[in-house]
Formats: sequence, structure tokens, C-alpha cells
Amino acid sequence: MAEVTTADSSSIPGPHAAVLRRGTGNTVIAVAASVLAVIVGLIVLAWLVLFITKGRFLKPTFERFASSATERQVRVAGDFQFYFNPIDITFVADGLTVSNPSWAPRPNFFESRHIETRVKTFPLIFGKRRADFLMLDGGKVDAEWDARRRNTWTFGDPNKKGEPFQWPVIDRAIVTGTQARYVDPSLQIITDVKVDTIRAGGTTITDNRVNFTGDGTLRGKPFVMNGGLLSPNSTVTFGRTKLVMHAQSGATLLDVNGVLPAATQIEGSDLNLTVRGPNLRLLFDFLGVAVPDTRRYRFDSKLTKAGGEWRFTRLHGKFGDSDLAGRMTISLPKDRLLIVAKLASKSVSMLDVGPFVGYSPARLDAQGAAGAITRVNGTPRLLPDAPLRADALQLFDAKVDYEVARIRADNLPISNVALRLDLDRGLLKLSPLTLDLAGGALASDISIDSRQRPVFTDYDIRLATTPMGKLLKGFGVEESGTTGAIRARVKMSGRGDTMHDSLAVSNGRIAIVLPRGTFWTRNIQLAEFDIGTFVQKMFQDKLKAPVEINCGLIGFTVRNGVAAADPILIDTTKNVMTATGGFSFKDESLDIRFRADAKKFSLFSGQSPVGINGHFAAPGIQIISPELLTRGGAGVALGVVASPLAAVLAFVDPGDAKGAACGPVLAGARAGAQRTTDGKPRKDVGDGRNPGAQKQEKKKFLGIF
Repeated sequence: MAEVTTADSSSIPGPHAAVLRRGTGNTVIAVAASVLAVIVGLIVLAWLVLFITKGRFLKPTFERFASSATERQVRVAGDFQFYFNPIDITFVADGLTVSNPSWAPRPNFFESRHIETRVKTFPLIFGKRRADFLMLDGGKVDAEWDARRRNTWTFGDPNKKGEPFQWPVIDRAIVTGTQARYVDPSLQIITDVKVDTIRAGGTTITDNRVNFTGDGTLRGKPFVMNGGLLSPNSTVTFGRTKLVMHAQSGATLLDVNGVLPAATQIEGSDLNLTVRGPNLRLLFDFLGVAVPDTRRYRFDSKLTKAGGEWRFTRLHGKFGDSDLAGRMTISLPKDRLLIVAKLASKSVSMLDVGPFVGYSPARLDAQGAAGAITRVNGTPRLLPDAPLRADALQLFDAKVDYEVARIRADNLPISNVALRLDLDRGLLKLSPLTLDLAGGALASDISIDSRQRPVFTDYDIRLATTPMGKLLKGFGVEESGTTGAIRARVKMSGRGDTMHDSLAVSNGRIAIVLPRGTFWTRNIQLAEFDIGTFVQKMFQDKLKAPVEINCGLIGFTVRNGVAAADPILIDTTKNVMTATGGFSFKDESLDIRFRADAKKFSLFSGQSPVGINGHFAAPGIQIISPELLTRGGAGVALGVVASPLAAVLAFVDPGDAKGAACGPVLAGARAGAQRTTDGKPRKDVGDGRNPGAQKQEKKKFLGIF
């Protein structure tokens, strides 16, 4: 039997092969067309089913899919619709809730009574969220950050770091009865905002203003606010938005107006800010920033947010009777608040400087300079006792440059102040702080370490050579005839949360050096209580004849807040003035006893200490000292026993005072290094010991006393 085989088309003669290939191709096309028809039919059927049923049967599927995608519980309590209309997706839900992550205190991130939206399908396919229409009624949003910088609107992994919120673009909207809650523990802010009804037709909102109100707390301090969107037609399409807002907390008022790039976008904004109130400290308390108290203020500035910075530019205004201008930025690098500012004042009142060092602005407002003095246990106190806010200083960092052209003070000409402030994790440095003072220059470096308890403060204040005439002109001393000068340095440190407490336990040294110069005879003789020379000069009409100062040193050693003379020594061409005693930063008491010994014979010289007593705020002078009374009694006795002429002998200065070696004086050396012009150690100056233990060497007059 012959074998039968089947040959492929290649073995079939030409015409028959072509027919077979056409038949195979047509079959493939027919199958593809059938499949496509089935798919289109299914799509049309699905569309028809969804359109007719409004997709209500998909409610469980939607809840399950949405919950899985967001890793949140998504529920619809009432009606649900999900369908194509005609090609865009229409979504309707009553009682929609989206839960919060487990770490959030409130159960739901989003709630609404009714939500209806139409989302453009094709942009959605390409990852763009754009809604043609939104109707939202009774919406509530709980937008929260936590300490780990997670937030409630970043879906998926609940431990994922929070991302910025991005609104979808919405062409038309009707929003009623909606409110939002915002919480940020890093700023310690909690606020609830309620938005009035927004109605849009096409891309137009019928009202010219959409109002909002709100309240909340910032760092535990309550505030209220209200405002409006003045360009709602642009706002609906998330275009540029004109905003006005007023906020108030107690007596602190804030007003903002300007333009936002979008209703929920601050970045790139162009806003005008005005703040005013009784005390700048109350305003900065909202940021957790410790600034000194001030008198009443008002400031205006431009405000924008760029690159994570809040920028306050063209800042200008007044605090008290002083002006201030400049710029400032506030940012959060590494989640730590940083303030950087460059500020300047043309003219500052001394009364406005007072609160910066701890004086009460309310008392200064009410009493002027007298408001700097308080009474403690019946005695006047001058040093400020306002506590440094050490805890707040550790919550932020700052870098501030501040310049003042002139400080208005009653007695002292102060100008060209320049301050560099640097605060780094609780260590505050005012360095350098420089100013021009009466023709001289003062420079200081002050460090305040609030990381230690009590706060540790280190003072280093230096006064370059300054003309005495200009320095004391405001106190009634004329410059004419006075060419003397001084230079000084204060180097001290102490622990305490107030300036008074810090100085009350401080240790260090105070030195005021008087280089060679001339002073009025009247001033010198009055200070020395040399009655004879003073009267003689007066009758000779030489009251203003200059007396030359060879050198002088007013030095104190400070131990545990008590300053003892170490030494006080002033050498003139005619006299040597010394002093013992000192003063106390603890109770601000004064107890200094000056004595002047003549280098030449002088008649009617008191030759007894002139005392300075009282307190810093109320110093006193004691001219009639016990020594003077003793010598007066001796004079009376001599007058009775001998003759009236003998009575004056008790007041005669033989003029045997030893001049001072000026080298140690001009070097600001301690008492132990002081010498006479003969090179001998001086025993007539304070030695830096406890002021009460210091004694001046008693001088015998004519070998009698």
C-alpha cells in the first residue's frame, strides 16, 4: 500500500499557495477583530452597567482597595457612586472617612458628610491629579505632625517620614461647612480653621471674598484669627491668591496681606506683615525664642518663604522711643530653630536699653530713669534682678549683627555701637560689643553660658584712653582746663540667673587708670578737702589754675561679690590721694574713705578721710568724719591752753607725703606692687582685702597726734 504524506504550501504549486496564505491571514485578522470587539463590548457593557448602577455595587471593592493602597481604614457609611461620566470618573460618597495612622490621637484624618468630584481620566493615567469639579460638605481634616516628623497625610508605611502636602488642581468647586485642624509639635502649634462657603460656577466664584476664622494655641498661648481670600476665582484654580488675615493673642496683634502663589502655598509668597504690642518678648514667645523685654513696639516688613526660610525683609519700625530697621530670616536646619538678622538703629533712647539688661519696661514707662531703682528690704537697689530665661536660650540658635548710630543718654555721649550676638545651643556670646564713648572707645566681650546652672557669665570690658573733660561734661564738669584722661578694664565672672545674682558672687578685678593730665584746681581741692589751698586759690583769683595729675589708679579686687580697694592711689604735683574700703555687689552698699596728703606745707588742711557711703542708687558723702571731729577738738584744747593761734596747728599739713612711682600705677598693678618715688613699698593704700579690714596709716601732725 502506498504511503500518503501531506505537503506544506511551499510544495504546492504557486497559485494554490497564495490562496492558502490569504486564508490564514484573514483568519488572524478575524480573530483579532473578534477579540477587540469583545473587549470593546465588555468596556461598553461595563460602562453601561456602571452608568446605570452608578457603580454602587463597587463600594466594598473600593473600601478594600483604598484601604490596602493607603494602609488606612477607608469606609463609606452612606451612598457610594463610582462611574464614568461620560469618560471622566465621577465619584460620590456620603459619610466617607479615612482613618489616621495609629500614632495620631484622633481616629480620622478625613471625614465628610458628602463629597462629589469628577476627575479627568487621561491626566490621571499619566500621574496628574486634576479634578474638573469638587463638591464638599461637612469636611473635616486632621493634619498633624508628630515628634518623629511623620504626618497624617503621607499614606502607606505609617513610620515613613512625612512629605509636604500637595493639593490636586481643581477647576470648579463648592465647599460648605468645612474645617481643618493643624498640629505641629516642633512649633508647638494647634489650630482649627473654619472656611465659609465657596461657590464656583465654571471658573468663577460668585462672592468676591471667602472668609475664614480660627483659633488655637502656639506654645501654649491662645490666639484667634480671621481673614479672607480676596481673589477666590483664582484660588479655585489654585492660582495666585490675595490674602488678608488678622491674628491676636492678648495685646499682641498681627496683620498680614498680600499674594500667595496658591491658596495652600506659602513658598514664593509676597506678603506684608505688621506686628504691634506692648512687649516684643510676648511676640517671640510664640516661637519659643527668648528675647529681652521691650517697651511698646510696632514693626512692618515684607514676608516670604523661600528654600525653607521665612524671610522678613525691609523691616522697619519703633520700640519705645527708638527706631529699628533691617532684615531677618527664620529657618529650621536639622529641625533646630535658627534666627539670622542684620539690624540697625539711627537713634536709641537709653530708656529702651534698660529692658535689654533686665529693667522693667513698665516701670521705665511710668517713672523714666527712676524706674530702674527698686527697694529691697528698705534699701534702694540699682542692679537689675530679672532672671535670664536660660531654658529658652537652649531651644534655638541665633546670629545677629546690630548697629546703633547714637544712644540718647542724659549725661554720656554714646555713638557708633556695634554688636555681634552669637547663640549656639545655650552659649550666648556678645562679642565684640564696641561703642564710642566721649571721644574714647569701649570694647567688650561677654559670654553667658546658660548650659550651666546657675548661669555662668564672664565679663571683659575695656575702655581705651578717654578725655575726662568730655566724659564728665554731662555731669557738670566743664572741659576747659581739663586735659586728663582715663582708661579702664573690668574683668569679672560669676554665677547667677540675674545680673544682680551673677555680680553678687563674682570674682575678678576692676582697674581705672589716670595717665598724666591737668584738672581744675577747684575740683581737685574739693575732692581732697584741702580747705587752706582752696581758700588761698580763691582769694588769689586762681580758682581755675590747673593742677597736674602725674598718674592715678582706682583699682578693686572683687571676691565673692565684694570689691576692696587694691589700690586707690592718685599722685598730683602737690598731693597724694589714697583710699581704703570698697563696695558690695550683694547689697550694693558703699564704704570708701579717701585721704589726701600734701607734698608741700598747707594751712587749714582737713587731713581726714572723706567718706563715700550709702548705696549705688543713693550714694552719700561724709565730710565731717570722726577723725576731723577729733582734730577739731584738739584744736579747741590747744586754743584754750595756749592761744587762739595754736588752735590752727591741728589743721596744719607738714607736706611730707611721698610721691608715687607711676610705673606700677599706669600698669594697673595691685597694691603690693605699688612703690613710692624712692622705691619703697607703699603702706597707705588699700590692699585688696575685705574692705572692712582695710586701715589707712594714721598720720601724726607736728608730731603731736
